[in-house]
Amino acid sequence: MKVKWPIGAIVHHRKYNYRGVIVSFDPHCRADDQWYHGNRTQPSRDQPWYHILVDRSESTTYVAEENLEKATTVDPIEHPLLVHFFSAYYQGRYYCHALN
Repeated sequence: MKVKWPIGAIVHHRKYNYRGVIVSFDPHCRADDQWYHGNRTQPSRDQPWYHILVDRSESTTYVAEENLEKATTVDPIEHPLLVHFFSAYYQGRYYCHALN
């Protein structure tokens, strides 16, 4: 299954109107049934799902691909966990730490 958004992309949640940066993804929803059915909505599990650091927050979210779109602004994200995932920001995208 092909993913639309790469790690480090800045995205916007269509329904809940927040920006964030993608830190990882799953080819389909890997959350358990209790979490999935406790969600406000239940988008298809059979699509990529993304782990996102929410801008100007300490929150992380798990979002179905259909609920994401390109952010209208590519200003840097403010999140305390950024330094654990990324080492650089350039022209609207974050880049991962180099592997040794």
